[in-house]
Amino acid sequence: MNFIKKWKNIFLLALVALIAIIPLVMIQDSEFGGADGLAEEAIVELAPDYEPWFEPLMEAPGSETESLLFALQAALGAGVIGYAIGVFKGRRKPHEGKR
Repeated sequence: MNFIKKWKNIFLLALVALIAIIPLVMIQDSEFGGADGLAEEAIVELAPDYEPWFEPLMEAPGSETESLLFALQAALGAGVIGYAIGVFKGRRKPHEGKR
């Protein structure tokens, strides 16, 4: 039974990864503006000689891809926080009845 549960979880994680990766590969030219683009425009307008300190490691195919990555990052962060709250709540629960 544990074996099936383990593979089920691995399969679900792989499915989530595919759902996140497929749009990155399939959608090449998408245009959605965001705060980064507006900030870049403001910097160019205020200080035309400004040069960035770093270059990006990878250029996303489009701004929709950036939105997807941001949403994925937010979902992973929420999952980690939810897991931590559940673990701490679960650790405390058995001790509440022994007081």
